[in-house]
Amino acid sequence: MAKSYVKFQVPGPVQEKTLEILNIAKSGGNIRKGTNEATKAIERGEAKLVIIAEDVDPEEIVMHLPVLCAEKNTPYTYVTEKVALGKAAGLLVGTAAIAITNAGTAEDQLRELLVKVRELIPATAKEAKPAHAKKEKAEKKEKKPEAEKEEKAAE
Repeated sequence: MAKSYVKFQVPGPVQEKTLEILNIAKSGGNIRKGTNEATKAIERGEAKLVIIAEDVDPEEIVMHLPVLCAEKNTPYTYVTEKVALGKAAGLLVGTAAIAITNAGTAEDQLRELLVKVRELIPATAKEAKPAHAKKEKAEKKEKKPEAEKEEKAAE
């Protein structure tokens, strides 16, 4: 059964290319290993690509990542197994998520991959707005009529 946090399916060749770029980036660039480090990289705006494993259990560990990536306009993709993700990152164990912050010598390959990944991300995920932004927009609409009344009263 598909996990609830998996928003789209990634074809096998794209997953292989993702792991290949990750393997190059681990030696020549910078990566952040694990859900906590990936989350920090996204929040700081450092992540160029976030890779999430599809077989994470419990899924609450990574559920926030697609939403956070959408809010920060950070591209993300999935790989089938966390063990393969960990191995590509140079770990002896699996990992739920990785953020590539600098691809090093694979920068051109990363750009090509990002084009493919952005095509896979559904339009609803691309246009996701944070809840607080919607609330702020609603508050601004409410303040406009009040501000106009105050201006008229001041005249």
